[in-house]
Amino acid sequence: MKKVVVIGGGHGQSTIVRGIKDINDINLKCIVTVADDGGSTGRLRELYNIPAVGDIRNVLLAMSEQEASIHKLLDYRFEGDSETDVVGHSFGNLMMVALMNLNNGSLVSAIKEIGKLLNVKGRVFPSSLEVLTLYAENIDGTITRGEANIPKAKNRINRIYYDHDVKADDDAINAILEADLLIYGIGSLYTSIAPITVINEIGEALDKTKAKKIYFANCMTQKGETYDYDLKDHIDALKKHNAKIDLVIRHNNPIPQEILERYYAEDSIEVVNNRKVDVPVIERDLLDFSKNNVRHSPDKIRRVVEEILEDC
Repeated sequence: MKKVVVIGGGHGQSTIVRGIKDINDINLKCIVTVADDGGSTGRLRELYNIPAVGDIRNVLLAMSEQEASIHKLLDYRFEGDSETDVVGHSFGNLMMVALMNLNNGSLVSAIKEIGKLLNVKGRVFPSSLEVLTLYAENIDGTITRGEANIPKAKNRINRIYYDHDVKADDDAINAILEADLLIYGIGSLYTSIAPITVINEIGEALDKTKAKKIYFANCMTQKGETYDYDLKDHIDALKKHNAKIDLVIRHNNPIPQEILERYYAEDSIEVVNNRKVDVPVIERDLLDFSKNNVRHSPDKIRRVVEEILEDC
C-alpha cells in the first residue's frame, strides 16, 4: 500500500481528504495544526489548557465513513446571544474535550476514540501535543500574536513562528519519514500549513523523507494573509517555513467573471502563475463553481492524486 500523508488544517485539508480517502491501496494519514486560538477552539484552549481541537474534528469528519446524521451531530453548534457556557461551541469540540478528560488529558486517545465512532479511513495526528501560540512577524517589523489575530492584522507577513522550540508529535514525524507521497493541503498558507512545517522537528523530517512532496496551490488569495500573492509568492513562503516541494498542482479552469468580481469586492484575487518558479508546475481541471463559489473539487483532486501515485 502507498503511504500518503496530508499536512495542513481547516477546510482545505478536509477537501483533499474527502477526495482521496477512498483511493484503493493507500494508507492515509493526516497531520493537523493545533495552533488555532479563535472561536470555540480558543475558548476551550483557554478553559482547559489543551491544544486546539477544531481542525482535528473537521479532518476526522472528512475521513469518516459514518452516515451524514453523525456528521451533522458533531458539527452542530449551540446558538445564543452571548458566548457563555455552551453557546458558540460545536458538539464535536465538546466531545473531544470530554474524551480527553476521560483519558487522563490525552488528545491522542480522544482522537482514536472518535476515529472508532466515525469509522475513520486512516489516521489523524496533531502536529504537537503542546498548547501553542502562533506569532507573525510582519514586514514592517510589527508582531501579531495568536492565529486568530493574524488575518485580522491586514499586514503583509514576513514569517510565522513560535516563541520556543516546539516538540513535534512522534507519530507525525514517523508518518512523514515513512511516506511515499506527501501533500500540502490547500487552504490558509500562514495559519494552516506553515504552523506545521515551521516546527523544527517537522522540518527535519521533511528534509529526510524520500516521499514525493506536492503542493495543491490555492486558486484565490486570502484576505489578511496572502492578499496580492501570486503562485511564486505562495511557493517561496512555504519553502521559507521548511516545506520541501517537488511538484505544484494548480487549476487550469477559467473562473467566471461574475464570481471573480464578487471575490474582488471581498479583497481576494485569483492566484496567477506569471513568474518563473523553481519547481515543476502542472495544471489540471480542479475547480467547482457550484453555489457561485470557487472551490476545489474532492473528486477532481482524487483523479490527480491517483495519477501521481502511479509514479510513486
